[in-house]
Amino acid sequence: MSDGGHWRPGEARRAEGAWRPGNRVQLLENGEEFFARAFEAIASARREILVETFILFEDKVGNALHRLLVEAAGRGVRVELTVDGYGSPSFSEEFLAALAEAGVRFRAYDHQPTLLGVRTNVFRRLHRKLLVVDGTRAFVGGINFSADHLTDFGPTAKQDYAVELEGPIVADIHGFTLEALGSDGTGRDWWPRPASAGDAVGDAEAMLLLRDNARRTTSIEREYRRAIRAARREVVIANAYFFPGYGFLRDLRHAARRGVRVSLLVQGEPDTPIALRAARTLYPHLVEEGVLIHEYCKRPFHGKVAVVDDEWATVGSSNLDPLSLALNLEANVVVRDAAFATHLRERLEDLIDTSCRQVRLPPATRWSSALAQVRGFFVFHFLHRFPRWVDWLPQREPRVEPLSAQGVQPLRAQPGESVAR
Repeated sequence: MSDGGHWRPGEARRAEGAWRPGNRVQLLENGEEFFARAFEAIASARREILVETFILFEDKVGNALHRLLVEAAGRGVRVELTVDGYGSPSFSEEFLAALAEAGVRFRAYDHQPTLLGVRTNVFRRLHRKLLVVDGTRAFVGGINFSADHLTDFGPTAKQDYAVELEGPIVADIHGFTLEALGSDGTGRDWWPRPASAGDAVGDAEAMLLLRDNARRTTSIEREYRRAIRAARREVVIANAYFFPGYGFLRDLRHAARRGVRVSLLVQGEPDTPIALRAARTLYPHLVEEGVLIHEYCKRPFHGKVAVVDDEWATVGSSNLDPLSLALNLEANVVVRDAAFATHLRERLEDLIDTSCRQVRLPPATRWSSALAQVRGFFVFHFLHRFPRWVDWLPQREPRVEPLSAQGVQPLRAQPGESVAR
């Protein structure tokens, strides 16, 4: 039975994390591919556009999105736009007024005033990047609506990925995104509909995975670890901010020990240097077990993708660090399709071959080795206890609230400001 369009938890619990067959999935690499497809979908929308993003800047990409959403609302399309209050801290009055006049419903997750010019709403961010058009096409990934995802931005342009989806999986993404428009933005009352044949448009199986601070606290990490433990031949993980927990690291080490080729692609030219320093404390524990680590050095790497055995792949917003795994609201899509997984692996291998340096640990003296172990111990345990310490801070319940020109802060976020994750 349904209640107000949503399935009660007791009726749909077994469908949580449900695989949906019959989908078409297209990999989109970087802003050039993603914005072209996303903007085309928005321009052709006839009924509804739902957008969630961590970052929206008033640059050439953000202004292009703004224009398309205003035009869509002007022709009668329902337009819902949600941004994160930390990632997208303020907008000009003109930007907001045009959206409001057109009828675009614009909301921010945990939009808070600054304290002496400093943003204080740092934790528990809405980090998802979702776009659903007419309930028939969906986009999921790590790409924000900002110009630093285009190569012409320069040396700090980000390398990143998203997917375009059609088929039964879109109903799950659509239903969740509608539910998340509620007061807290988590969609915590949403459950996938019971399995049905749906309208098959392709051969890929797909599953929507979500992480929140209610009942989906470990969903994404759990699926990663299940895939790693089941790997027979190869695991390729490309993740911008790599600092997972002990269990995740143990699964990688065990996979390498049983002969699985385990490759990690991480940032070598980071937009957040502390993230690279933290990741490097893990290198000795992985390399000594045969894990291959490659640092991408062409420009900042922002992807959150993985492939296992050319059968399983994931693309989404979730990093493998304490913020994404323990605090932020995240969304990934997992795909079972040999053609898609092979294509993603080939694109990652091209990066490894052309733009990465492999990590090779130098011989260590007894003292340098001991010092590295002590330093790594403290860094590891500090970062992994960090989410628990955040719980000790005074908390408010983050909410999704409308943005208006009257609520604009004087602080203007600039493209390239170090908030992208």
